[in-house]
Amino acid sequence: MAGSATKSEEERPIGPTGRPYNGFPTPPKLDAHGPARIIAMCNQKGGVGKTTSTINLAAALAHYGRRVLCVDFDPQGALSAGLGIATHEIPTIYDLLLDTKRDAHEVIVSTRVDGLDVIPANIDLSAAEVHLVNEVARETILSRVLRGVAHEYDVILIDCQPSLGLLTVNALTAAHGVIIPLECEFFALRGVALLVETIDKVRDRLNPSITLDGVLATMYDPRTLHSREVLERVVEAFGDDVLETVIGRTVKFPDASVSGLPITEFAPEHSAAQAYLRLARELVARGAVA
Repeated sequence: MAGSATKSEEERPIGPTGRPYNGFPTPPKLDAHGPARIIAMCNQKGGVGKTTSTINLAAALAHYGRRVLCVDFDPQGALSAGLGIATHEIPTIYDLLLDTKRDAHEVIVSTRVDGLDVIPANIDLSAAEVHLVNEVARETILSRVLRGVAHEYDVILIDCQPSLGLLTVNALTAAHGVIIPLECEFFALRGVALLVETIDKVRDRLNPSITLDGVLATMYDPRTLHSREVLERVVEAFGDDVLETVIGRTVKFPDASVSGLPITEFAPEHSAAQAYLRLARELVARGAVA
């Protein structure tokens, strides 16, 4: 029997990460919601698919009946725009950071995706680090903001800005886990060691319970040797921390962003939409999400 089990495993197709390709089961429905597990989507390098992954992972988790809150924590406001939210005349995360008495419910915006809400951001957030630098316990302000709404959601995803400044430290201090979206490109790989070092410092000094939930390979093109070699090096460096799901490169992502919809709603049958649904199932199977 043991021999046949091994043979069965060997017969499973091999995925891009070099491991047998698992078909993660559809998650069971939840009887109740909350408290949320908070996950920071973090990489100090821009253009690695971080915001795209936050939007589409959130929509995929909502598809499976999870209540999800996205926090746009980047002054560029790309997550808000990608979900069709106009942010120029509404309160944003910036207002919550500066006014500790303000109720987060006043800032939360519902999206066109059932079960998915957003705390939006705009360019005002770029001034937050200057205002917060002299605050007491300035690294924990976001954590206090989210504390009032965490019981209403199953997952809170924080879309971090591409830097390792005070805003990102706030996100890491508030989070239970971190997902590192990583473009399959050599220069994207070089900066990950610095990010892991920052996560270790936050764990030592501010948030001892934070864990690395996974490294998510993005913009993968199996036709190029470069993509394949970078992914191989990522697996060598991070082992089982590399998520089995790999997100391919496609023009459908910008098309979906222009429409203000996640790709799971814009083109649900597309392979990219199926990849994010698979990612949601993998995170539930790994225990990173309820």
